[in-house]
Amino acid sequence: MMIHTGEKPFSCVTCGKSFLQEPHLTRHMMIHTGEKSFSCVNCGKSFSGKYNLTQHMRIHTGEKQFSCVTCGKSFFQKHDLTRHVMIHTGEKQFSCMTCGKSFIRKHDLTQHMMIHTGEKPFSCVNCLKSFSHKANLTKHMRIHNGEKPFSCVNCGKCFIQKSNLTTHLMIHSGEKPFSCVTCGKSFIRKQDLTEHMMIHTGEK
Repeated sequence: MMIHTGEKPFSCVTCGKSFLQEPHLTRHMMIHTGEKSFSCVNCGKSFSGKYNLTQHMRIHTGEKQFSCVTCGKSFFQKHDLTRHVMIHTGEKQFSCMTCGKSFIRKHDLTQHMMIHTGEKPFSCVNCLKSFSHKANLTKHMRIHNGEKPFSCVNCGKCFIQKSNLTTHLMIHSGEKPFSCVTCGKSFIRKQDLTEHMMIHTGEK
């Protein structure tokens, strides 16, 4: 009945956010306390909620239960699929007032705006390098701590970034999506194709 009445009797004393159930408030409080009681048995990364750990485990198992009906590409999380579908629809509802560039997500626009302002609020405590995006800082920190959370289900090789794992998996699948229009030779990485094209153009 609380769903219909809108009643949320459990409130956070720190920020005032309210919840229907006490377990939801308990989980929310971990944001303020920094408590992360759910740990990954593979890489040791910790999370404040069981759901977050479940989502993370798919990185190691390779499970991608959310598939695009248009192209068949699969994703670990539903919100990633929702964002991907916009590639097919062409929908980019968030536009930069400075340069006109448009984005699928509001978060991407917010991060993009830092290019114009020069703001880099996320700094590495080890080398003091700064980043405009928290995700970029997280990736950078793996250089210092040696963390490689993305594992290949075929050979067990680990990688710092998901994009590196995606590229590596093509070795096992034999997929070479980047083809030379001149001689037809194919490559796993776009960078390899770019370098190959210099053979035809004579560029050094």
